Amino acid sequence: MTPASVLTTTQPPRHQRASGAVRLRVREDAGAQRLQGLYQSGSAQIRFPAKRPADAVEAVLINTAGGLCGGDRFSWGVEVGPDARCQVITQACEKIYRAEGEAAEVEVTLDVGPGARLDWTPQETILFDRARLSRRLEADLAADARLLIVEAVILGRAAMGETVTRGLLRDRWRVRREGRLVFAEELRIDGAFEPPLGSPSALDGAGAFATIVLLGDDAEDLAAPLRRAIGERGGVSAFDSRLICRVLAADGAALRRALLPAMTVLCGDRPPPRVWVN
Repeated sequence: MTPASVLTTTQPPRHQRASGAVRLRVREDAGAQRLQGLYQSGSAQIRFPAKRPADAVEAVLINTAGGLCGGDRFSWGVEVGPDARCQVITQACEKIYRAEGEAAEVEVTLDVGPGARLDWTPQETILFDRARLSRRLEADLAADARLLIVEAVILGRAAMGETVTRGLLRDRWRVRREGRLVFAEELRIDGAFEPPLGSPSALDGAGAFATIVLLGDDAEDLAAPLRRAIGERGGVSAFDSRLICRVLAADGAALRRALLPAMTVLCGDRPPPRVWVN
């Protein structure tokens, strides 16, 4: 092979990408909450606090890669057996860094059995300028299962003077109860994060926002106390055992000040996760 032919056939190097997967199964055993199965691989890890509530399994997800870049692939799966209780959180905010090509991809699969309860409450996702993130959440619930989802997004760190002008954020949620679709969410911001996102019909100039979804028999009863907890920059709708809440805030600190009392309301007899408070 001549030097010239080598130059024409050489492909540009592919950058190293992070990937990982976690699968967690929880069961109830004579009133105690126990692990039934655990799998972890790659940069996805899971830990269990030494001091944890006796009435639920508290699981902390960790991305040891330290953030997500374009082309990274992560998968989180949680299965909660009959009458079991589980709360899943993240060790820290997930940072999404600038990407020139493909997006980082995250897949979440939740399965909540009869009489079971799952709180999916990761800490905030921080988008840097020109970050690209595509997430998909699929949840399957039994007829009397309870599921709480809290997902928060921060557009750059205000304290560091960061702004987000362009990027991709796609969130696709599908929640089914007994196989029937009961909630669907499709958020896509692709391109400029400037106006019209600054209009009242979109983010209204907010630097951070959150979506809260609760599916359970107590959803409608919690609507009024949740409205009081989140204050003026949020809205709550509740019907047919479903609650949907949107919260806007100037920055991440203001968003967390709204989310902590909201989670106190929605978590019921349990305080917000310690990593959210500390």
